[in-house]
Amino acid sequence: MRGKRVLVTGSAGFIGFHTSSLLLQQGATVLGVDNFSDYYDVALKEARNDMLANHPDFSVARVSIEDREAFGAAWREFKPDIVIHLAAQAGVRYSIDAPDSYVGANLIGTFNVLELARHHPPQHLLAASTSSVYGANTDMPFDEMQRTATPLSLYAATKGATELMAHSYAHLFKMPMTFFRFFTVYGPWGRPDMALFKFTRAIVAGEAIDVYNNGDMVRDFTYIDDLATAIVKLAAAVPGSDPVEGDSLSPVAPFRVVNIGQGRPTKLMDYIGAIERALGKRAIRNFMPMQQGDVPATQASPALLKRLTGYVPSTSPEEGVAKFVSWYRERYAGDAL
Repeated sequence: MRGKRVLVTGSAGFIGFHTSSLLLQQGATVLGVDNFSDYYDVALKEARNDMLANHPDFSVARVSIEDREAFGAAWREFKPDIVIHLAAQAGVRYSIDAPDSYVGANLIGTFNVLELARHHPPQHLLAASTSSVYGANTDMPFDEMQRTATPLSLYAATKGATELMAHSYAHLFKMPMTFFRFFTVYGPWGRPDMALFKFTRAIVAGEAIDVYNNGDMVRDFTYIDDLATAIVKLAAAVPGSDPVEGDSLSPVAPFRVVNIGQGRPTKLMDYIGAIERALGKRAIRNFMPMQQGDVPATQASPALLKRLTGYVPSTSPEEGVAKFVSWYRERYAGDAL
């Protein structure tokens, strides 16, 4: 990445922050684009941004990707070689309560990214999708060639729609694109609405944690540093026009989708156990039925990621959870631990 100019949308977010940090470490010049929305604690976003701003090769445009004029001005001035589009309205459950924000950020925002890339093309456009697009599919491990026509939440539907929108642009305008599907990302500087953060905070406070589907859930967990590493490696794997055997590259466009996951699912109760061991404190469990829009299990096939980059995430949940708890203890030292 040395010498590359990389635009990262959502740079003050959980994944955007870690990805931007790694890019800077590898010698890239990074423009972050973020509107610092109040979906969760803005102070956490500001703290992430402050850390990035300490690097001389980082700058930030405080604009929304939904504001094409302001976003476009920042894009044109920076002239990115690579664009990594991570800004989105996240969360399966919140999409039931606030669907408008998903249409705005995920559909309109991504449309603006595509239009800017059309008129001011980078060498490679990468964007975040989600394992949620696999929806009602139960044929595991999930691989990129499987159908994704049965989303179980509006969040998943909007992410699946962005993949389709992007494919059409890649085909019409010969724009090299890679969409990556994330599998339950966790780690330091994570979002407060995510399970690991919520569980840790509740256990520390002596409060009960809500365990859905009575704990009968399985997830392919991906540690944040592993995810950022995979994203940066994929940035160098620019899609061409000719697919190879086993590639998810479109037969009509320089476009592919790639899972980023370990391929080694963990039971939810084992994940909770790792949190308890890291904290040295037992959780009070409040067993609940399955939530709307959720799925009982996920498992990635990382075969394509390995073929393209030679890399597969490897951090175990036990190790990754311990690193999160260490960060949590430092940042929230005033909490009763």
